[in-house]
Amino acid sequence: MAESQLQEIAKMYTDDTQGAVFEQTKTREKIVIRTSIIGIVTNVFLAVFKACIGFMSHSIAIVLDAVNNLSDAASSLITIVGTKLAGREPDRKHPFGYGRIEYLTAMVISLIVLYAGVTSLTESIKKIIHPDVPNYSIVSIILVAVGVIVKVILGRFVKRVGVKTSSDSLVNSGEDATLDAIISASTLLAALLYIWKGIAVESWLGMVISVFIIKAGIEMLRETLSKVLGERAEKDLIQGIKATVRSFKDVSGAYDLVLNNYGPDAFNGSIHIGVPDTYSANDLDDLTRAITHKVYEEHHVILTAIGIYSVNTKNDSSAQLRDAIFALALKHAHVLSLHGFYVNEIEKVIRFDIVISFDAGDRTKVYTEVCEDIKKNYPEYTLHAAMDIDFSET
Repeated sequence: MAESQLQEIAKMYTDDTQGAVFEQTKTREKIVIRTSIIGIVTNVFLAVFKACIGFMSHSIAIVLDAVNNLSDAASSLITIVGTKLAGREPDRKHPFGYGRIEYLTAMVISLIVLYAGVTSLTESIKKIIHPDVPNYSIVSIILVAVGVIVKVILGRFVKRVGVKTSSDSLVNSGEDATLDAIISASTLLAALLYIWKGIAVESWLGMVISVFIIKAGIEMLRETLSKVLGERAEKDLIQGIKATVRSFKDVSGAYDLVLNNYGPDAFNGSIHIGVPDTYSANDLDDLTRAITHKVYEEHHVILTAIGIYSVNTKNDSSAQLRDAIFALALKHAHVLSLHGFYVNEIEKVIRFDIVISFDAGDRTKVYTEVCEDIKKNYPEYTLHAAMDIDFSET
């Protein structure tokens, strides 16, 4: 990126809009930390009294439930640390900031859940081999029931805040709390079954629950790794940015939107626009600066580059030729669209980009077939066709 562009983006960070975004970021950080503290206090409280109940009643299921509460408290603590680190200002070494740290903390929480599941599975198997006779009391049953209610409320609250603030760590913690509520409810049912029928199934129940915990940990880890690798941005954000870009006079289309994620709701990227072939360099400079600013103002996304596709204005027959070639190309399976179309009648050159779906078994083969089909129908022209990727076409 040119130094002038960097200076322009840096200037954007000093205006009123950036100030408001900065305040929103700090507000989000406070909400995430406050929610995590609530989770820590609640889980420590639940872990203490569940551990007491578990040891007094010789219930391995309740003891493991207490351990799960401690792991939840640790997850909330990790969330706080990760959120604080992710909120650090960009510097020379990390000019895009530290937002991706939140993905790493979400990964750590997933590993904690996975470890808790493996540990509880091991302990449950040990108790199946060497069982203890449980000794439940009415008080212990009531306390476990209270724990179930508290965990359900906590899980829903934490997950709701996580979704609202785009915090994967909170979402994972909320899902983990909901799993714990299910575990507690299961141990409660096992206790009632033992009291009424004298059947001790809690060790077997603990084994089954452990399998579900392991499964949940693997799913959380998979989702977080997917975000670290890089996913397609949300459809609403993609459509919103393109609509903003197309709202400018003379911009005939917005294509090739590529968004790079540097943390929750922290994007930068690039886009191509179609503009009349009569635009001067100064016109393009004014237009791209205005687009960059408006996209940042409305979507909090920094466009680090705006590519240009020229649109024919001097050749009346170009539109008919464009429509005919588009129709020809779209007859081929897996061709999503064509864009950047331009005809140079003097040199007899046609240039455009072909967007081919990832669903195509062999994208290169589809591209070759399309080009050969067009050449066959328009042999008098030289094709400059580029195979494009559907970063945000769907």
